[in-house]
Amino acid sequence: WNVSIAVVDEKGHIIMLQKLDGTQYGTADVSIQKAWTAAGFKRPTKVFEDAIAGGRTAILGIEQALPLEGGVPLLYRGQVVGAIGVSGVTSQQDGVVAKAGADWLAGAP
Repeated sequence: WNVSIAVVDEKGHIIMLQKLDGTQYGTADVSIQKAWTAAGFKRPTKVFEDAIAGGRTAILGIEQALPLEGGVPLLYRGQVVGAIGVSGVTSQQDGVVAKAGADWLAGAP
């Protein structure tokens, strides 16, 4: 899949940004925002997307939080040390890529 992948530290500062060839240029900013949201709120961005789908639209008022699946916190010994954000395909597919990246970084199979 043609995606942009952003990795941020626990404060949301960009550590790495990779945009695959043929990816829409706007996906870079979206991947960064998904990573920032996952790190800043210490939870997957899917939590916000699900809340809105369930009718909790007040979440839309949280400044700079992007409520789209594809952002996953990175954990080390139970602590959030950063996050990965992916954008470029559907939100669900972005989530699959982000989880795979987070699992790989954590050494999970």
